[in-house]
Amino acid sequence: MVDQLTFAQENRERIQAVENSFGGSGKPLSQPGRVLIGEGRLMKQSRRGPQPKAFFLFNDVLVYGSIILNGRWHKRQQIIPLEDIQLEDLEDGVRMRNQWLIRTPRKSFYVAASSYEEKRAWIEHIEDCQSRLLESSGRTLGSKYAVTWIPDQASAVCMRCSNKFTVTQRRHHCRKCGFVVCGACSKKRALIGHIHPTKGLRVCKVCHSSLSRRESKEEAQETSRVRGDSTGKTGSDEDEVEGPSEEEEAEEQMEDHDPSRWVDSWSPYVYLKPEHVRP
Repeated sequence: MVDQLTFAQENRERIQAVENSFGGSGKPLSQPGRVLIGEGRLMKQSRRGPQPKAFFLFNDVLVYGSIILNGRWHKRQQIIPLEDIQLEDLEDGVRMRNQWLIRTPRKSFYVAASSYEEKRAWIEHIEDCQSRLLESSGRTLGSKYAVTWIPDQASAVCMRCSNKFTVTQRRHHCRKCGFVVCGACSKKRALIGHIHPTKGLRVCKVCHSSLSRRESKEEAQETSRVRGDSTGKTGSDEDEVEGPSEEEEAEEQMEDHDPSRWVDSWSPYVYLKPEHVRP
């Protein structure tokens, strides 16, 4: 019990320090039963190229944000439930080594560690926490994930009409396929339920046409089903999710930094009862 109480106190202090580093713009992170497993700096592929981000792994969520003031403060906090994450190990790329893919319903992106060992540690810790969480909740991983955006610098022309990008011909991203497209080819908006349940999102003309055909087919099937259903009941099991954040801005380039840090002997305490871990 003494060891549990000591761990709980140290855990509260660690979580509070992470919460404070985001200032008033971040959401509260202290919750009963939540444990900070590890933290570190990873390179995240954004639309403008790889950027350093601070990542914090808890036993139920993955939190990351932009780095300011030499790593002591962070902004643009993002919180991803571990149940929503799908990982995919990747070979080294031209621009990023030791990389892997993080898929979520709202957003998918590439990250990279400074070494292969650090990469494996992140993947194994995330998968371990996720499996424990799913086992305790009885849930399963989802099946709908957002596509990864193709970086701006990957194409000098629109990937639909081939018109060249200029100062006035700006780059945009289709939320359905992730292609870099011009404004003329992405005037349409469409609902993509796993990203946002009600907001129309920018899509290219090809994806809009495909989504429109699918929607018409589903509406016809639904009409046929309702007419043949004596109860007349309809419904949807889709959970609501938060809308997408603003497109990321370029941040400071990667500086020399310590490797990711992991809490020693956290495993026995990952699922402490709430009365043992009060915020």
